Amino acid sequence: MQRTEISKYGEFGLIKHLTEKFQIVNPSTLKGVGDDAAVLNYENKKVLVTTDLLLEGIHFDLVYVPLMHLGYKAAVVNFSDIYAMNGTPKQMTISIGVSKRFSVEDLEQLYAGIELACKKYGVDLIGGDTSASLTGLIISITCIGEGEEGKIVYRNGAKSTDLICVTGDLGSAYMGLQLLEREKVVFAANNEAQPDFEERDYILQRQLKPEARKDIVELLRAKEIVPTAMMDISDGLSSELMHICSQSNVGCRVYEDKIPINYQAVVMAEELNMSIVTAALNGGEDYELLFTVALEDYDKIVTLEGIAIVGHMTKPELGLQLVGREGEEIELRAQGWNSLS
Repeated sequence: MQRTEISKYGEFGLIKHLTEKFQIVNPSTLKGVGDDAAVLNYENKKVLVTTDLLLEGIHFDLVYVPLMHLGYKAAVVNFSDIYAMNGTPKQMTISIGVSKRFSVEDLEQLYAGIELACKKYGVDLIGGDTSASLTGLIISITCIGEGEEGKIVYRNGAKSTDLICVTGDLGSAYMGLQLLEREKVVFAANNEAQPDFEERDYILQRQLKPEARKDIVELLRAKEIVPTAMMDISDGLSSELMHICSQSNVGCRVYEDKIPINYQAVVMAEELNMSIVTAALNGGEDYELLFTVALEDYDKIVTLEGIAIVGHMTKPELGLQLVGREGEEIELRAQGWNSLS
């Protein structure tokens, strides 16, 4: 396989080489890559901005994460933050730090994943930066989106009678990570061993190639349902619920038997002698949406595919509780992933 050293292009030549195939699709992008700054025009829209930093060895492991998948995931998790505000992602910038072990072809794979994500979600790449790194691969992405006045959803709007809803299923991404980590250990002991991924495609996809829930946001808009609070589930359901409850000054009751869980994740958890409920509550990286709606929206929300009502908000003095299958109450704790712990 051909290997082209990054030094052949230089910083600006490399940026041009990696980004020249990206197409501008949004009218709000007046100028993208290629000048001292991008130029955007949002007229009467509210501008949403989010940023994310990914470090090799902390947030991803290139032993089992293909660079194209990494590029796609790095972009999508930022889009997810904009959708979690009931907004629409429109532009993004990407800055990378690369060590000498990476070639131009490696970066082409990374940017191919980013380009695929941009095309799928209708987002323009408008700029960024590159630098040498002594500590492996570093990726920093900033995403810019738009929201309508009065329809942007924050974390602090939940009321004590609201319903708690989640999209998709929870715990699958974490179980996919556990599978990859297990096979990494096997490979380290015997580099001729072949990974055992049979009937594990779903949980692997959930870990390596997550999707932002653009479809759910568009569905809620079509049904004229505006959540009272919302965020994406990146660090685990428990952690995200605690954020909403803290900022909205409410308590909650979540019912264990209502949490949506995929069959492949259940089988994987049993194989590893782990609790799938614990994985669903604390695993993270599902990038599903957690949101609350007013009780009067029950008839609308209960019929929507891909959305589960898992509990309800309460008065703050009642605390944050998981209600088990036998009716027992367990205090929710934030045990989701924390890179600083």
